[in-house]
Order: sequence, then structure tokens, then C-alpha cells
Amino acid sequence: MYDRWSLDVLYKGFDDPKFQEEFNQIDTFIEKWAELAKSLGSKDARTTAKECLTLSEDYDKVLMRLASYCSLRQSADTNDSESVSYMGRIMQKHNETTPYATAVEKYLSSIPNLDEVIAGDEMLEDYSYHLHELQKSAKYLLSEDVETALAAMDMSGGSAWSDLQGYLTSSVKVDYKGETTTLSSIRNMAYDADPEVRKSAYEAEIAAYDKIRDSIAFALNSIKMQDLSGCKLRGHATPLDKVLFNSKMQRATLDALLEAMKEYMPSFHSYLRAKAEALGHKNGLPWYDLFAPMGKSDKKYTVEEAKAYLMNIFENENPRLAKIVDRAFEENWIDFFPREGKVGGAFCAGLESEKQFRVLTNFDGSMSDIVTLAHELGHGYHDFMIFDNRPLNTGYSMPVAETASTFNENIVVNYAIDHASSDEEKLALIEGQLSDVTQIICDIYSRFLFESKVVENRSNSFMFADELCNIMLEAQKEAYGDGLDHEVLHPYMWVCKSHYYSAGLGFYNFPYAFGGLFARGLYAKFREEGPAFLEKYNYMLKETPVRSVEDVAKICDIDLTKKEFWLMSLHSYDSVIEEYKRLVKR
Repeated sequence: MYDRWSLDVLYKGFDDPKFQEEFNQIDTFIEKWAELAKSLGSKDARTTAKECLTLSEDYDKVLMRLASYCSLRQSADTNDSESVSYMGRIMQKHNETTPYATAVEKYLSSIPNLDEVIAGDEMLEDYSYHLHELQKSAKYLLSEDVETALAAMDMSGGSAWSDLQGYLTSSVKVDYKGETTTLSSIRNMAYDADPEVRKSAYEAEIAAYDKIRDSIAFALNSIKMQDLSGCKLRGHATPLDKVLFNSKMQRATLDALLEAMKEYMPSFHSYLRAKAEALGHKNGLPWYDLFAPMGKSDKKYTVEEAKAYLMNIFENENPRLAKIVDRAFEENWIDFFPREGKVGGAFCAGLESEKQFRVLTNFDGSMSDIVTLAHELGHGYHDFMIFDNRPLNTGYSMPVAETASTFNENIVVNYAIDHASSDEEKLALIEGQLSDVTQIICDIYSRFLFESKVVENRSNSFMFADELCNIMLEAQKEAYGDGLDHEVLHPYMWVCKSHYYSAGLGFYNFPYAFGGLFARGLYAKFREEGPAFLEKYNYMLKETPVRSVEDVAKICDIDLTKKEFWLMSLHSYDSVIEEYKRLVKR
């Protein structure tokens, strides 16, 4: 029963009359956008604002359904040429709306006495935050002609380079012991119990990147140059400033987060050294043993068993979440298993118009995969909390995007540790928890350092693959310290991580650390306050699209600009690290 997701709720294929009808509707919407743009200012501000928002709602509903269908099909099979073709045609049509949508946005952002226009109208009051954010963004908006040109150029620029990275990493053939396999399959071997398998898989992975590294180096350079050029045109000081602005997040919050991470990082280095010693390494942990399992928890779960495991936990902790998880399994919202042509990793995509979501994962039955499922289903739960918002109030920013997912991880992992049947199983589970949090602290910090350096360099020079590898190695040395063997790192982490390959979404790294530690603090409050906390938690998730990051946190009485909150979250791992050291010595 459980294998691939069903997209029939959207369309049953590209020949589905519904798909063709809605695809053709884009042309009608283009005409409507043009008519609306011409009429701006001919009516009173309140009437015009409502017309603009209504058209935006109707158009976004159709566009997102079409784009989601193409994107999800392409993620499940990067060789699906129809998906690529239709996505290109959809985006080409969408770009025709750019001058009109830009004119509308400029009109909305320039309404005088905005609060007076909004007052007393239910729709406008719902969109008050949205309208005020448009006014803040106005200074970064270019003319209609320039916005149109940039959108059109992106199709053969940043978006095309991003597609290239996804295609190459999902289709490259990995030579392993006389056979070929996929990159996602070979990366899963990093968790194998056999040290020879881990090492040989690491070597095969590194060798595979040699085949595609030059092409992807060009992709990365081109995307970062496009991002820099766009910032210069719009008036953002740097790509990071742009990201923080779009994230509705203060620089003080990012600084507090990074300072806390740097201060606490030696504790994670001590965990890595303890693991290295247990595995017989004297100079820190070699990269190929970074995810080596410890203790004994080699049980493999079927999809049915994974579902039963999650349902048992969530039915007790959060019944509302349990019902959503049950639907996801039973209604085929999840694409489970790795295969050739399927993208690696895992993600969740919300389908707002259908009040559903879809999860892609590369499930091989380990406890780690159950945690991954819990993580992605957390994203889906977050989506459900905002599905009742108005259509234009469903997009939350990067930093809070990882909150519900990591909150779920805390619930599942801590349950598993508390119910461990032996020290061996407990060690294995704590290892998984510390391995994951080390990734969102040490590895994410290395990614932040890497991207910062790449953006800095790209202003004046092109970086070939060797230089990118060197930048990555230096970032890993700083972030992992003496926890890793500096002679055996991973120079190609910049090749396989899709997060670097978006001209419009830079620095997609620190949100993982933010989400992990924010969720850890929320989890502590949940344990302290009990089920009553969930009402506040759900409200906070619902509000994420219509408040700043700092104001969202205040709902749960948290000040994100203070390093103390982040250190509190980090120090919650003190006892976990000490217990790990005790268990690993035994």
C-alpha cells in the first residue's frame, strides 16, 4: 500500500481536463491583471485594495496548484520531461503578470493613511500585516519593466542553474563495488553498522562528485552572482541583509544565536572526540564515521511499523497531530523509498488549496528515518495550523519554518530514549540525538561560514571547484574544531546540499539552527506546562505568517534577541552529552 505519493487530488495527469483548464486560465488571469493595473487610482483606496487582494488570492490558488503538481512530479522523477516542460511554460506565463503585479504592489504600498483605509473592513484587517509589510518592502521594489526583465532572465539564469544541480546530483552514477547506485543510496550507507561499508561508501561518494563538480561550481558561482547583482539593484546592502529582511528577523537575533552556538560548540566537540575514541581514532572523528551507529539499535522498521510507532507517541502527546499523521499515511501523501531519478533527502510541500501536504523521503527503515518522518510531518502540521488563514497569509519565513518539525523530533527522540530497553539501545538513541543536533549546530555553522565566504569572494572573482573545496574544508575545521580528523573531512558538501542553489533564497542554513534551538526551548516549556501548552503552541504556529520572528516568540514568552535563551536551549544537552560519555565508555 505504502510506496509513492498520490497527486490525484491536484490532477490525474497532464492530460487531465482540469489541469488543461487551469493551465489555460493563466492567460485569463494575465488579462485580469492588465485590466486591474490600468484601473489603479480610478476608485477609492479601500475598494481598489480589496480588488487587488481578491485577484491575488484567486490567481495564487491556481498558480500554486499547477506549479506544485509539476514540482512534485519532477522531484519524484527528475527524468520526467513533461514536468520540466510544463513548469517552464507555467513560469513563462506567470512572468507576463510581473509588470501588472508590480504596479499593484506599488499601489498598495503607497496608500496614504493605510490604517484608516483598513479600519472596519474584515478582509483588509486580516491583511493588515501583509499590507504594512508591502509598505516596508516598497523601497526594494524596482520598476515594472525591470521586475519583468529580472523574472524572465531568472528562468534561464538562477532557476536553470538550480535545476542543473538537482538533476546532476539525482542522476549521477555512483560506482560502488563493481555496480552503480544513486547518490542518495550511497549517502545512506554512512549510517551502516559495518565500518568498511561506511568508509568505502564515503570514498565512492567523493569519487562521484568528481564527475559533476565543475558543472555545479559554475551553477553556484552564477547563482551567487545573480543574488549579488539583485541586491545591488534593489538596495540591499548584502544578500544576508536581504535574507534577514525577508525573514522578518532582526540582526540582533541572528547575532545572539551565533554567539551562543560558538560559545557552546566545544561541548559538541567533546562528544565527537568521545565517539572517535570509542571507534579507535586518535585524531578526532574521520568524516566517514560521523554518522556511525553506536550502541545497538539495528532494528529495521517497515513503513507500517514506522506509522504505528509514531501514532503511539503522537496520540498521547498531541491527538490533533496524530489524526493528521494518520491521514498522511492512509491517503498516500508520502513518497517513501529511494530510486533512480528521485531527488535525495527529504522535504514537505504544503498544498494550501487542498488543505493537504506531501512528504518526500528516502526511507530505508532505520530509527533515523522514523525521526525524519516525524520532522517532515511536523512541517505538515505547521501547514495545517495556517490553512485557515487567508490565502495570502500562509507563507511563513525561513527561521520559523523548522520549528514544528524539530519540535516533533524532540518528542519522538526523547520518548525513544526514555523507553530504551537497555544501555546499548539507550546509547544508540542518544547517539542519534547528538548526531542530529551536532549537524544543526556544527555543520550548519560550517555552511554559514562557507556561504558567507563564497558571497564575499564572488563579488570580485570566480571560484573553481578546488577553491570551493578549500573554503568548505576551512569552514568545517572551524566549526567542528578538534572533534573531527582534519585529514578526513568532506570537501564536496557544497555540491550535494541543494540549499545553496537558489538565487532568491540565500543563507538557508542558520534557520535550521534557529529552528532546532527554538524548538528545544518550546519543548522544555511543553514538558513544564503539559497539554495546556499546545493551545499556545498552535496559536504561535498559526501566527508565523503574520508576525515578525521576535513577535512570534513573544507569544510563548521568549526574547530571541537575548543570548541567554539560546544558551538555555543548548545547555539542555549537558546531561545528554555526559550520559553519552558514560555509556560509550562502558
